[in-house]
Amino acid sequence: MNRDSNDTQAVKLNGAEVAKHNSRDSCWVIVHGRAYDVTEFLPEHPGGPKIILKYAGKDATEEYEPIHPPDTLEKFLDKSKHLGEVDMNTVEKEEKGDDPEEEQRQEMIKRMPILEQCYNLLDFEAVARKVMKKTAWAYYSSGADDEITLRENHSAFHKIWFRPRILVDVEKIDFSTTMLGTKVDIPFYVTATALGKLGNPEGEVVLTRGAKKHNVIQMIPTLASCSFDEIMDAAEAPQVQWLQLYVNKNRDITKKIVQHAEARGCKGLFITVDAPQLGRREKDMRSKFSDVGSNVQSSSGDDVDRSQGAARAISSFIDPSLSWKDIPWFLSITKMPIILKGVQSVEDVLKAVEAGVHGVVLSNHGGRQLDFARSGVEVLAEVMPELRKRGWDKKIEVYIDGGVRRATDIIKALCLGAKGVGIGRPFLYAMSAYGLPGVDRAMQLLKDEMEMNMRLIGCSSIDQLNPSLIDTRALSMHTTGVPGDTLSMNVYDPLVGPKEKIVAKL
Repeated sequence: MNRDSNDTQAVKLNGAEVAKHNSRDSCWVIVHGRAYDVTEFLPEHPGGPKIILKYAGKDATEEYEPIHPPDTLEKFLDKSKHLGEVDMNTVEKEEKGDDPEEEQRQEMIKRMPILEQCYNLLDFEAVARKVMKKTAWAYYSSGADDEITLRENHSAFHKIWFRPRILVDVEKIDFSTTMLGTKVDIPFYVTATALGKLGNPEGEVVLTRGAKKHNVIQMIPTLASCSFDEIMDAAEAPQVQWLQLYVNKNRDITKKIVQHAEARGCKGLFITVDAPQLGRREKDMRSKFSDVGSNVQSSSGDDVDRSQGAARAISSFIDPSLSWKDIPWFLSITKMPIILKGVQSVEDVLKAVEAGVHGVVLSNHGGRQLDFARSGVEVLAEVMPELRKRGWDKKIEVYIDGGVRRATDIIKALCLGAKGVGIGRPFLYAMSAYGLPGVDRAMQLLKDEMEMNMRLIGCSSIDQLNPSLIDTRALSMHTTGVPGDTLSMNVYDPLVGPKEKIVAKL
């Protein structure tokens, strides 16, 4: 039964009629009050068919919304499969049983610390861990495998020590700078992080508003919960945004995305190059295990559960064949500066310069890809001397991300030669716990820290930061002991093993 979704005269579908289409042979779902025939799409769904079949004949909005931009069905599902509006009064409501974890979370929300009790970025993480839904927390906080790199990203900064200068006039401090030609008030940008609506119903537009207030740049993620245009529309001139791009196997789609971003006014294209396949994020996988009713002993064709957490469910379009040979094509289709995001070695930075790109982000994807990849700041300490030796340090802008939690981390990166740093998770946590006021306070805390620490090391402006102000001798020693970081360890969510099966009591 096909109905034109644009036909305002069409009678609304009855929920009982939709409910009949609840199998692999005929699968309808309801999203935002409209029915869609997704039968032919089942084998193509990035998360596998099981998660869709769980909602066959039912309202899937609650599961669908946080991990899909609102225009996804309009863009990717043939119009003939749009069945029209549903009379939601006729849709059978599922009775949800008591959920002790959800009750505990709601209780924690009531007892949540007031915003003014958050004095640093890790405080937001501590609050978010208690008040976010378990699946959302697992997706945001998870790293690859044993999460060694996830933790090293942060602890690497603790191996760099300052060599402050004294008796310098630091009455007036200016930590503004430029990044890809845009003047910003502080040398960090909001880096791309997926699925903002898992933490806040408004999603990434909250970060857009926070970035505007503090005059920092937001990098728009390919895998946002909000649509690209929603995030662009939320910006206020002369606010600058960049685009993070996962390269689609279909280059026509990629070209369309890039050129649309440029037409909308994006000022930088950050191509992710460290994710030919997404890493195993076991916290995320474990939290999704019960949700999809998966059976690890099942191995027959489509019954294999491929929705191993939110990451796997949104990423199958990424092209693992992306290589250096594609860079000239990207340079030919856009005038935006092109930055390679996820570079992890000196050799590849030198190749990037030779390829003619405009910048690199030294990054290991927040510890979510290759475990035991080195931290961005450690790679930075190797890269900059090599670029200076060749006279190439002005040919390319170098950024890092991963593990930045204090303004001292930003200062250390800039002393080494970075143009700026990307910060992702802390703003997600601030947004998840406190919404826009949380993001606002998190950014202001960094500005306050930046002003104080610039004074204390004896620098009044960004151009005075240089390698002589830091001691990096311990940076490459991965066994070097450092004073315990109690804030970080208190919020770190340790990996756990399989839980015992609950046996019903007779």
